[in-house]
Amino acid sequence: MTFGRFFLLLLVALAGFAYAVWRGHVDVPAEWNPWAPLDIRETPNLLTSFKLQRLQQDRALCEQALKTSDLNYVAVPDSTPQSGCPVENAVRVSGSAVRFNNAFLATCPLAAAYALFERHGMQPAAQRVFGQPVVRVDHFGSFACRNIARSNRRSQHASANALDLAGFRLEDGTRITVARDWKGDDDKARFLREVKAAACNVFKITLSPEYNAAHHDHFHVDMGGFGMCR
Repeated sequence: MTFGRFFLLLLVALAGFAYAVWRGHVDVPAEWNPWAPLDIRETPNLLTSFKLQRLQQDRALCEQALKTSDLNYVAVPDSTPQSGCPVENAVRVSGSAVRFNNAFLATCPLAAAYALFERHGMQPAAQRVFGQPVVRVDHFGSFACRNIARSNRRSQHASANALDLAGFRLEDGTRITVARDWKGDDDKARFLREVKAAACNVFKITLSPEYNAAHHDHFHVDMGGFGMCR
């Protein structure tokens, strides 16, 4: 059998198996079932990004995922807060296992991604580096009806599909900021680099001070585009 024929048969077999799982003819654990709802509590795996993608146009499915998170949120109706900047499938997040400096508007998929990041990325990083949790996250906001700098393209902020993370406060009161601590070589800098890596594993786009001067004081994370970690 030629390699090409073997590969084709393998694809057919995989497609058949996927169809059987989708139709419910084959029972697999929910975390390994691409069509099972995303459970924020489960450790992320190879299917997590696919499950996040499915939330983009399905409000009910997305809210089902958010119910498994620690987020305090309310669903908001589709609207156009400013001309040319419609916001759809969105929620207003007021808190989680941590406090925020302000509530923020976010697309439901962005909120789900943040919940995954907080639970499986940020908090484990804080425990590894400092032996204590983050209790507060400071951000620069989510919705802003504007274009990308020096571009005619709309920013992901224009649809509340982006969030700018600026700082973190630990249980003992220690404050860590991207602006002050990114360039260091101590535990705060190590923590920020672990946070950036964790963000890259969840969000489609993560931009840090390494990207350009405009991001010297925050991590920009969003759920648009085809993927970038800088």
